[in-house]
Amino acid sequence: MQVSEILAIKGKVLYTIAPNRSLSEAVAIMTEQDVGSLVVFEHGKMAGMLTFREVLKHVHSAGAAWQDVAIADVMVRDPLTAGGNMEMDELRRHMVDHHQRYLPVMDGDTLMGVISFHDVAKAVLEEQSFENRMLKNYIRNWPEDGNEA
Repeated sequence: MQVSEILAIKGKVLYTIAPNRSLSEAVAIMTEQDVGSLVVFEHGKMAGMLTFREVLKHVHSAGAAWQDVAIADVMVRDPLTAGGNMEMDELRRHMVDHHQRYLPVMDGDTLMGVISFHDVAKAVLEEQSFENRMLKNYIRNWPEDGNEA
């Protein structure tokens, strides 16, 4: 299974924010949309990625003054990305090796979507369930005579 197939199953809804917006605005969007990341766009190009990890780190370090901080001061600049033709096994290794829960999927400079570790786990379960059903169907329809192939 490829990343593009996971995106097709997931859907391609994108949540973005500008780097000059405040961290409190980002938290509001993430909460309202029930997402763990926002892609930061500036002048039509991806400038970075904001995940709940960066938000929590900054809230911890800034204390009560966290809300008015600009996204640009907190986001991950030039985040790791995946391509649509990347195989799921390579994607999983990439996410685990680099400790990333969210990866933007890019086609050149175009953002195609964001893959979360949850999306990957769900795709693996669906793929295994499909294979399991096919194997059970094959066994159920096994030829009676051992000479048939």
